[in-house]
Amino acid sequence: MFDGGLTMSFHKVNCPPVVGNLSKIRSQCRTRPKPCFAVQMSSTLVQTDENGDLYESKKISGSSSTELKSQPQNSLLSQANTVGIIGGVSVFSTLIFLEKLVWRSSRNGEECVPFVVCSEPALDGGRRPVHSSEVNGEHIIIQNLRQKRIFLEKSGARCIVMPCHISNAWHDEISESCSLPFFHIGDCVARELKEAKLKPLDAGSSVRIGVLSTCETIAVAPYQQKLQNQGFEVVLPDKETMEHILMPAVESWNQRDIEGARNLLRIAIQVLLIRAVNIVILASDVLQNILPREDPLLKKCMDPMDALARTTIKWAKSAKKVHRKT
Repeated sequence: MFDGGLTMSFHKVNCPPVVGNLSKIRSQCRTRPKPCFAVQMSSTLVQTDENGDLYESKKISGSSSTELKSQPQNSLLSQANTVGIIGGVSVFSTLIFLEKLVWRSSRNGEECVPFVVCSEPALDGGRRPVHSSEVNGEHIIIQNLRQKRIFLEKSGARCIVMPCHISNAWHDEISESCSLPFFHIGDCVARELKEAKLKPLDAGSSVRIGVLSTCETIAVAPYQQKLQNQGFEVVLPDKETMEHILMPAVESWNQRDIEGARNLLRIAIQVLLIRAVNIVILASDVLQNILPREDPLLKKCMDPMDALARTTIKWAKSAKKVHRKT
C-alpha cells in the first residue's frame, strides 16, 4: 500500500474505443479490490488532432475548472526517464502496477519515477482467434493499443510498458516501429529467473517453470515463449486441473468462499510442484490476490508485475544518471 499522500496527473485522451464483448474475460480475469490510498488529483484534459498531436483544453484542480486557450504541445512530460504505461484489461490491474512502481521507486526517499498512463480497459481476449471475425476483432485491439503507444511517445515517454498479462501476447505487433525501449513482461520474468541461476530439481532435466493463469491460452503465451528461449522447460496445468481445481478456485473466490478458493489454489500449485517445477508464475491478478501474504506457498510463486516494475525502475534510474552526465 502507499504510505502517505500521492500527487498524480491523470490525462484523459479521446482514443477510439475498442469494440468487443468483455463478459467472458471479465468473469475469468477479475482483479483485486480497489487499493486504498490517498490521491490528490490534478487533471489535465487532453485531446489529439487527426495527426495525433496534443492540444491542452482544460485544467482541473479538485472540483473547479478553468478554460485555457487551446495550444499545441510537443509533449506533456520532459523528464528523460519518463515511463509510458499502456493500461491493462482492468483499471485496478493498472493501479496495482502503479502501486509497485511508485512504492518501490520512492521507498528509500528518492523521487518517484515519472510516468504517464493511457488507459482504456476494453479488451476482448482469453484465447487466440479462430474464425475470421475474431481475427478482425484482434486486429482492432492491436490497432487501438498501438495508437496508445504512439500517444505515449508523443506525450514524452522514454520507455513503454504494458502491465497486462493479455496485452503482452500482442507485444510484437504493438511495438512495431517503436524506437523506444518497450519492455515485454515475459522477458522481464525470464531474465530474472535466468539471473537467479536455478538448479534442476530432477537430475538430467532442464529447470522447470510452472505457469498458472485463469485465461488458459492468451495470457500464458507471453511467458511460455520467453521462458523457453532462455532454456527453461515450461509446465502448464493439465485439463483436469484447470477444470476441476483452478477455475473452481476462481469461482469460489468470486462467490466470497475465501477458504475454499485458497485451498483449491494451494492444490493447483502443489500439482505443479510435484512435477518438479522450481517456481510457479501466477499470471493472473485474481490468483495473486487469493492466498494471504504470509502463506508459505507464495515463496515458490512469482508475480510477473514485480519483475516488470523492477526492470522499469532499473531503466528509469539508469536513464536519469545518463541524463545528468550529459
